Amino acid sequence: MREDDAAQTPVGAVGTVTVPIPPDGPGEVLVSVRGGSEVYAAWSVTPIGRGTRVVVVDMISARSVRVEPLPT
Repeated sequence: MREDDAAQTPVGAVGTVTVPIPPDGPGEVLVSVRGGSEVYAAWSVTPIGRGTRVVVVDMISARSVRVEPLPT
């Protein structure tokens, strides 16, 4: 991985669920990255409701991420 690629990753970024994430499929999150916001398909081990703040824990592909709810 080039150094530039590492700076472009959303891993560790905070986002908000815009489409609920079900236990058996993707939802959608809006994530603050690269000075703006980007939408990603999002997967989670547990269901996450719309409006929940999450953190990106892994990239599945260029447009798909794995997220976890932010601790409260």
